[in-house]
Parts: sequence; C-alpha cells; structure tokens
Amino acid sequence: MLNNISEKFYKWANGWVVLILVALDMFFAGFVMPLIGGLMQDGTGLIQPLDLMMFATPDKTFAMIERYGDSGRVFYRNVELTADIVYPIIYLFAFSLLISWLLKRGTAPNSNLRKWNVAPVGAFVFDLFENATIVTLLSIFPSQPVILGWLLFIFTAVKWLFAGISILLILLGLVLAIRNKFKVQE
Repeated sequence: MLNNISEKFYKWANGWVVLILVALDMFFAGFVMPLIGGLMQDGTGLIQPLDLMMFATPDKTFAMIERYGDSGRVFYRNVELTADIVYPIIYLFAFSLLISWLLKRGTAPNSNLRKWNVAPVGAFVFDLFENATIVTLLSIFPSQPVILGWLLFIFTAVKWLFAGISILLILLGLVLAIRNKFKVQE
C-alpha cells in the first residue's frame, strides 16, 4: 500500500503543483495557525494549543484545558474540527510532493531513499489521532481520563517525529538535487 502511495506522489510531483502546495503550507504555518493561536490567548501568553505542547504529561494537558475556559474550549474544539483538519491535508501533500520532486532529482530511480517520500503520511495519520483525542478531551471536560492524556502524549510525540523526519528528508533531498543540478534521475 505504501509503495502505491509513494508512486502516486512521484506522479503528482510536478513543479507547479509542488510550488502551489508549499506556498499554501507556508500560508497556513505562517499566518492562519499563528492567528488562531493568538485568538486563543487570554492576554497572559500562558495559553497554547495542546498539539504544540510536546511531551506534556496528562497533568499539564488537563491544566491547560482548564485554563482555556468554557469559550476557549469551544473555540479550540471548532478549530480542531475545521482548520486543523485542512492544514494536515495541505502539509501531507506539500511535504510528500516536495520530497518526491527533490528525490526524483537527487537519487537514482532504484534508490531505497525514494520510498521515504511517504514519511509525511505518518505525520498526517498521527495528527488526525491527536486531533480526535483533543476534541474528545475538550468535549468531555471536566472529566480527565488519564489514558486519553497519555494517548495524546504519544500521538503528539509520534506526529512530531514523522514531521522531523520529513523536514530532514526535504533538506537531504535539496542537497542531493543541488548536487545533481536538479536533473531528473531516470
């Protein structure tokens, strides 16, 4: 299955599509998501989205959820059900197609490195698990099931692991593509 997805990413990875998706990703990462984060603030600067709290124990998670207040929890839940579903779809395709485009120009067609263009799929899947857990925790507050707190901890950590791998693949792909003068290696 992952081989089929990988091949699809290589087929779809043309310059204009990659450029548009990367620009859209930059717009979301640089404007939309920070704007939403700013709207969540209570003027103290102490409030942050749960999906940006790496390695937060359940106690820290539940304390943050309480700090949001009733209206903040409703706002955050709505964000998780809208913008934070759209953004992972955007970065999934932006990162996967950019990695594919770069590796197509930096590695031989039979290189095992080429199969790593699916790494953003891992970030996407665990981001969706994370979002579902956040929506659940926000919806059932003041209930504080520790198991969900630990699941959020795991989902967030694994999402960021795959995101980090994706960034490293983009950088490696860029170096390899530069070395090959961006010529398609077929």
